Amino acid sequence: MSISGHTIRRRDAVGAPRRPLAALLRRLAALAFACLGGAAVAGPDCSRPYTLALHEHGLLYSAATDSGIDKDFAAELARRSGCKFVVSVLPRARIWQLIESGALDFSLSGIASEERRRYAGFAWYFSNKYYLLARKDAKVRQFSDVEDSDTFRLGVIRSFRYSDSANRLVERLAAANRLNQAGGLEPLYQALRLNRIQGMIMEPFDYPAVGEKALRDISVVIEFNDPPVPHGMIMSNKALAPDEQAKWRALVNDMRADGAVQRIFEKYFDARLAASMLAFQAGP
Repeated sequence: MSISGHTIRRRDAVGAPRRPLAALLRRLAALAFACLGGAAVAGPDCSRPYTLALHEHGLLYSAATDSGIDKDFAAELARRSGCKFVVSVLPRARIWQLIESGALDFSLSGIASEERRRYAGFAWYFSNKYYLLARKDAKVRQFSDVEDSDTFRLGVIRSFRYSDSANRLVERLAAANRLNQAGGLEPLYQALRLNRIQGMIMEPFDYPAVGEKALRDISVVIEFNDPPVPHGMIMSNKALAPDEQAKWRALVNDMRADGAVQRIFEKYFDARLAASMLAFQAGP
């Protein structure tokens, strides 16, 4: 039997080599060595530190508390991969610019579009639906009411994409010069309270703020009739080769499969809502 270059020969009671047993042990040792070597090759390359940017967005990340789903997700990525991450907090529009240029390796909770797929890969880990949060005094009960109104202004976060129907609404109101853009959620909440905008697009990560009395008393929530939209880890095509992206995608899929992602989401949502956001088929 050969193990790390050392040969061990075993003999039976009469001194004859146990050739079948020796051959079997050699094959088992070779298989174990190959498996260990394959596992090392399969993991992400940790020869350099990686850059990862979070963005402030409700329960995904709050700078005020330095906590959120995406921060926990990034910590689990670092723990499992053994790689070092340099984490920053940036506006979402700036994140996409840096991902495209290759100056940023990763970000989280991103949505794909045809344009974004040209410069980024994705590793999906949750999905969610979108809603219109509208002022009650705007008298909006359905989406056609928004388009029929000459005064309804919609607030969105700069560079954000939503579900198909929500994206079409944004595009139509932008063409009509009835769109306000902001760098984050808080300016939009403030604009809604002051009636500078009459509505904004929201998702489950915004629930705590919308539940506050000041917003709850003046607003209604209308659901877009679209399927949930996948969100995932964003990987820069210029910074990460396709084979490395595949390794990170496999790591994220392992986190989904063994319940790590579910445990993170259940810290912030009840189990039923968390399960609904994680029950989807990951695509390419």
